[in-house]
Amino acid sequence: MKRRWAPAAAAGLLLAGCSSSGHAHHDAPAQPSGHPVAEPLESPVDLYSHDRQGMLSPQVRDLPSHVYVPNSQSDDVIVLDQKTFKQVGRFRVGRKPQHVVPSWDLRTLWVNDNDSNDLVPIDPRTGKPGKPVPVDDPYNMYFTPDGRFAIIMAERLQRIGFRDAHSMRLRKHVNVPCRGPNHADFSASGDFFLTACEFSGDVLRLDTRVKKVTGGLKLAKGAMPQDVKISPDGRTFYIADMASNGVWTIDASTFRKTGFIRTGKGAHGLYVSRDSTILYVTNRGEGSISLISFKSGRVVRRWRLPGGGSPDMGGVSADGKVLWLSGRYNGEVYAISTATGRLIRRIRVGDGPHGLCVYPQPGRYSLGHTGVLR
Repeated sequence: MKRRWAPAAAAGLLLAGCSSSGHAHHDAPAQPSGHPVAEPLESPVDLYSHDRQGMLSPQVRDLPSHVYVPNSQSDDVIVLDQKTFKQVGRFRVGRKPQHVVPSWDLRTLWVNDNDSNDLVPIDPRTGKPGKPVPVDDPYNMYFTPDGRFAIIMAERLQRIGFRDAHSMRLRKHVNVPCRGPNHADFSASGDFFLTACEFSGDVLRLDTRVKKVTGGLKLAKGAMPQDVKISPDGRTFYIADMASNGVWTIDASTFRKTGFIRTGKGAHGLYVSRDSTILYVTNRGEGSISLISFKSGRVVRRWRLPGGGSPDMGGVSADGKVLWLSGRYNGEVYAISTATGRLIRRIRVGDGPHGLCVYPQPGRYSLGHTGVLR
């Protein structure tokens, strides 16, 4: 019997008092021709099956292979060539750029300028920035699987904004009952997503269709949840916890904690290998990367950066051979071999490099962050 992964309300976890403002959007424009629209999945085998090595969309197939590094302290973006490891571009943006996010249709990269309240579009064909678009508190950014809405994680304002994915016009604000909503990922069917709240130690569940909070879960006393990633089979959400030094697992159907995997100090970013077997976990506080096997649910290897570092956010190269990570507190970027864990190159960049984007990446469409593609 086929099973569809859908949200289930856990007793005692529904949150009252969640308010919203604005109006839902009912007349979104049709999507550009030639781009797939996500449909509910049944019996998912591998949510990342379109992210394999070389499976580039026609939209990005001829793009230059670059790494876009937002420097949150020096307020600029550096562009690196993935083959030569050299800087090929640098431009000023607004105040405190946090992440570089691929748009749903893969045509644009968005720089999230947190403190100047704007998004700066980058043309990935030229690597050049465009005119900033005003958006309140864009710490992070995601897209609904159908491509209609951009989801803005307004961490400082404690709310989540739903905007038209193309014009960025506001359609609805959802005020959340937690502090510091920042990272997220979607269920297999796309009908809900989980959001980590860094400063209150919560994880929220939001219904994608009605745009409401439908559940809340406290991880642990003093927890500081960061990145969120769903397993290839759609059954489990992984939540990095910077304070607990590891990764929580949450059942996608019951919204209950099922375990904790200790990885290392300052667990922060989560990235899936191109063959969907490994979850890379960056341990920012100790300069290491832990490799969790999706099959066993255990850490199978740990790579340490020689001389230390602060591995934060990043992504896997299109061929799956290099894991690119920002060194948040060291003003550098790391290129790491996924075959051996060897540090291939340590590259000096600006101050406070954060959510760098490896582009292009395989996949049909983007769900946001630094490149969550399906």
